[in-house]
Amino acid sequence: MMSRCFVRHPSVVTNNLPIKLLSFLLALSTLFLPYKSQGPDKLTLEEVLTKHLESMGSAQNRKAVTTRIISGTSLVIFRTEPTGQASGKVVFASDGSKNLIGMSFYSPVYPREQFSYNGANSNAAFVTPGVRSSLGSFLTMHDFILKQGLMGGTLSSAWPLLELAKQKTKVEYIGVKRVKDQLLHELKYQPRGGSDCQVSIFLNVKTYEHTRTEYSRVVPAQIGDRSYTNVTTRESRYKLVEEFSNFKDEGGLNLPHLYKVEFSADTQSGTFLAEWIATLTQFTFNEKIDPAAFDSN
Repeated sequence: MMSRCFVRHPSVVTNNLPIKLLSFLLALSTLFLPYKSQGPDKLTLEEVLTKHLESMGSAQNRKAVTTRIISGTSLVIFRTEPTGQASGKVVFASDGSKNLIGMSFYSPVYPREQFSYNGANSNAAFVTPGVRSSLGSFLTMHDFILKQGLMGGTLSSAWPLLELAKQKTKVEYIGVKRVKDQLLHELKYQPRGGSDCQVSIFLNVKTYEHTRTEYSRVVPAQIGDRSYTNVTTRESRYKLVEEFSNFKDEGGLNLPHLYKVEFSADTQSGTFLAEWIATLTQFTFNEKIDPAAFDSN
């Protein structure tokens, strides 16, 4: 007898499956497909910057404010030895590209911090005669942070994203990143003239408010080659983080009322970690500011 071999077409098998089972299998298969976020990740840099400007207020309101004086209370917390904390006052002042952040504390060993840019030079004032703080030394080493208006974010009229075209700096939109359980738009900022300090600007994924800036620098370990010994030092790491929150309307501008700074250093000589917290309560706009106010000393 001649045997018969029957080959069943795949469509026959599929068509014989119950419709509900087929739908279930199709739905199940989508769970294993790579996730690709929609919406924010597909925005262009121009769209992100436009939405960010709108988050600060209308173009008319942004243009109407020429100078800013913002004040409130301050608190510093030193988290590495010698630990301690002190309270005091804080003031922000800005006029165009000129800007200043000053903090005073009720402490004889740490009475103040003051950072400024007067339109030509930046400066971090001495905390005590001839001595700068770790934070002040970092800002002196990376003076573009003050010169290009990054420090203080949207609290300052010098904020570079207000008029990016005039800044002659390069900004790249990276996409959405999770930071401290928040989804944020990340922008990479490349300073004019270049720098070995990496800068990332973060915007709220929904409101486009400026909520965070990170500055980080890694100094590679150095190896000394001598005839009698090899000397190796470990790499040094520095990180400065600014955080902005509690946004409210002030004079037609949407500005943060809570400002936090955290600075850490891990070097051959030891570690350092401190936090500064400013609660802002007074906002004054369009008052004339003496240019000499931006000269730290």
